[in-house]
Amino acid sequence: MLAIDWLDEGDSLYSQGKYDEAVQAYDEAIRLDPENVKAWNNKGAALAGLGKHVEAIQACDEAIRLDPEFARPWNNKGFALRNLGKNIEAIQAYDEAIRLDPEYARAWINKGNALEALGRRSEFNAAYARGKELKLGR
Repeated sequence: MLAIDWLDEGDSLYSQGKYDEAVQAYDEAIRLDPENVKAWNNKGAALAGLGKHVEAIQACDEAIRLDPEFARPWNNKGFALRNLGKNIEAIQAYDEAIRLDPEYARAWINKGNALEALGRRSEFNAAYARGKELKLGR
């Protein structure tokens, strides 16, 4: 199989909640194409799904290194940081995702959740509302 086939397999497994198997598929895609940004990013998301947030950040950082203009790994990194209780750093990652893609609804919603965890209620309301607005508009 080609790297793209392993990426597709990983995506299918991820959508079924089979995160361990998805990581294995993404690893195969990466083995065949070490600069496959989507495989690195999606591996990060799958690792986060397994609760392996430090490893998820490492995978996202590799995706960011390969393509710093790709918004998704910034969002996924923020998710992992938030799950480690690092809400300030998570907000910074979400802000970068939003800078790169101002209409990225999930990044706005995730930023809102991190703001809420910090008790920054008015900022939470604004970010969350923007995310919901974008989500409904698509």
